[in-house]
Amino acid sequence: MLPALLVLALVLPVLLLTDHVDGRRARNVESNSIAAQGDFNHEMSFPRFAENISNVTVTVGRDALLACVVDNLRGFKVAWVRVDTQTILSIHHNVITQNPRITLSHNDHRSWYLHIRNVQETDRGWYMCQVNTDPMRSRKGYLQVVVPPSIVDRETSSDMVVLESTNVSLTCKATGYPEPYVMWRREDGENYRYNGENVNVVDGEVLFITKVSRLHMANYLCIASNGVPPSISKRVQLRVQFPPMLTIPNQLEGAYVGQDVALECHTEAFPTSINYWTTERGDMIISGSDKYEAVSVDNGYKKYMMLKIRNVAQTDFGSYKCVAKNSLGETDGVIKLEEYDYEGDGEFTLPSHRPSVIREPPGAYSGIGTGSKISPSATFTALVVYALVLCLR
Repeated sequence: MLPALLVLALVLPVLLLTDHVDGRRARNVESNSIAAQGDFNHEMSFPRFAENISNVTVTVGRDALLACVVDNLRGFKVAWVRVDTQTILSIHHNVITQNPRITLSHNDHRSWYLHIRNVQETDRGWYMCQVNTDPMRSRKGYLQVVVPPSIVDRETSSDMVVLESTNVSLTCKATGYPEPYVMWRREDGENYRYNGENVNVVDGEVLFITKVSRLHMANYLCIASNGVPPSISKRVQLRVQFPPMLTIPNQLEGAYVGQDVALECHTEAFPTSINYWTTERGDMIISGSDKYEAVSVDNGYKKYMMLKIRNVAQTDFGSYKCVAKNSLGETDGVIKLEEYDYEGDGEFTLPSHRPSVIREPPGAYSGIGTGSKISPSATFTALVVYALVLCLR
């Protein structure tokens, strides 16, 4: 009996202690549950942001709108703040800032709008919408202000005139946000020689051409773009100076008396050359007479010259000179006009170019027919007939 009572005396305090601890633990859990439920209800009674403030991108000069949406605002107040400068812009219904471009509007005590008119680059940055809870609650949105490109004229090359074989550098400076991409191309869209390659576009602000040639003479466009319309361009005219050079397609021309003939000459020069024709005696030929007509056609730095001589006479045969001169130099070329030789077989040749055959002039050998030739067989037949006639005599 005694051992049983001893065991009970030892176990009973432990059981009572265990019940006490379990009861206290149960009460603590119940208390925490009630507190959590209270905190949740308390949290639900506070204002909360229905959505984040969207980042806004706007072109300079346009209007911007930032929206802050708050649920369950109740008696709390909303304020807008410029983050980087810590400037209070508005408090609830009142605009605080002295910036006349900023105004405020709201809708149903839930949506609060910050309006910025005629946005400037200085408006770029973070904007915060605050609710005056304790602790304060807030959301931020970024206003990005983009600027279309513009070309800085004072730092950009103007029209240039350079000597051939010198180096030339064309520079184009552009501003904007984001920073513009700048490229150069010819206005006519043609490829051009650059660093040993034929290119259509050169990237970068500087177009550097080594040993510029007349082939580089053109209008060039500096084009700046940054994804913000519109892109912008500036035209720079590049002119390359060089003395006249001259080519003659045919240095020897032939004609028969009474024919009209044309002499041709091609020149290149810049500045534009003065072009004219002279006789072999050095007399300048005046266009517009019944005898001479001089034609000149310009194509950039190239010029086509043509001298038409009407109704060629014996005195017109000889040498003619085409002349081109500008401020850098002078050049000339000689064209010789010779009379066709008649060889007695219905053909005409140039004395210095036999046996080149020239089509016979109209009307020659009218008994045979224009353009005909006497064949060897016909000649032999005529000789036989002539011999028989002699024998019969």
